Amino acid sequence: MVKRIRTLLILMLAFAAGLPTRSNAQSEESAGAVFVMTNSASKNEIIAYKRNTDGSLQEGTRFSTVGRGSGGLTDPLGSQGSLTLTADRSFLLAVNAGSGTISVLRVHGARLWLADRIPSGGSEPVAVAQHGDLVYVVNAGGTSNVVGFRLQSNGKLTPIEKSIAFLTTANSGAASLAFSPDGQFLLVTEKLTNSVDVFRVRADGTLDAITPNASIGPGLFSVVFAPNGTAITSETGPAGGTNASALSSYAVLPNGTLSPISASVPTLGAATCWQALTPDGRFVYTSNTGSSTLSGFSIAANATLIALPGTILTTQPAGSTNLDIAISANGKFLYTLNSGTGTVGMFAINSDGSLASLGEIGGLSASAGLNGIAAI
Repeated sequence: MVKRIRTLLILMLAFAAGLPTRSNAQSEESAGAVFVMTNSASKNEIIAYKRNTDGSLQEGTRFSTVGRGSGGLTDPLGSQGSLTLTADRSFLLAVNAGSGTISVLRVHGARLWLADRIPSGGSEPVAVAQHGDLVYVVNAGGTSNVVGFRLQSNGKLTPIEKSIAFLTTANSGAASLAFSPDGQFLLVTEKLTNSVDVFRVRADGTLDAITPNASIGPGLFSVVFAPNGTAITSETGPAGGTNASALSSYAVLPNGTLSPISASVPTLGAATCWQALTPDGRFVYTSNTGSSTLSGFSIAANATLIALPGTILTTQPAGSTNLDIAISANGKFLYTLNSGTGTVGMFAINSDGSLASLGEIGGLSASAGLNGIAAI
């Protein structure tokens, strides 16, 4: 009798929260999903695809962010991190560049519920990052800045007083931001100045003074952190170069300067902008938009980047214009947002880091300003 009452109470609480119930028999595998953001100027939406156990995706369902994107054709945001899952995969953070807001959506498998929508504290938010209850957004428009928020357990965002910090110039081409695994540093990339800004994070969530660092190579775009604290940046390469993009890795020193580890390791692809790491930190993959290819690297114990055999692991169909890239939470699958064809590319990650194509799934509008992909 007591067990039946407890079960009934759980069902009642789930119903009251507006969430579907889930039995213990449902595994994490069955709860996998991939999320893509439309960035539509009239109505920004998230398209959620359910992931099958073999890595394939089922037709997506649309959920509104209750905000507006920037619109455009191909990569209008010019950023990585416009759609970000929290570390515990409970919430999805989305930027609404057209309305200057951030949306927080509660995640349950491939279903989403709007938890909050709040002004970004600047103009044209393009990327968002999270560590613990701390969330920072980078605003690329107007006077480029970053602004901090506290994320509550119910998904509500609370602005942090005096958390706004300006980048090196008014229009710096801000493209991405990332917290170090220990939460002590926030890194921001500037495309137009070709520099990585390092901010030390104070205990109250505000930031110390900016420390700009020149990128090793030209064409800086994004920054991500490996679990061991190594910062990895993507570089599109010199103007006029042929398949001349690269990755670099750095150690972040206590004074906010970056110490190079691997300098401009070639991806053998063009327009390498986006990158994704496996959860265990063994491999990093790049989406080479200009050549419709994917490259792969292993991360050695000393944090050096080592190209996997051939470097180029797979070639996408012509005209894919593969933008952002995401890896499932179990580290078994990789997905690409193919803006040019309106598809999501699906790949299995083998134990040696190589990729096996699982095909594509459509349902997206080609060359329609799509930006942002995330996976659980």
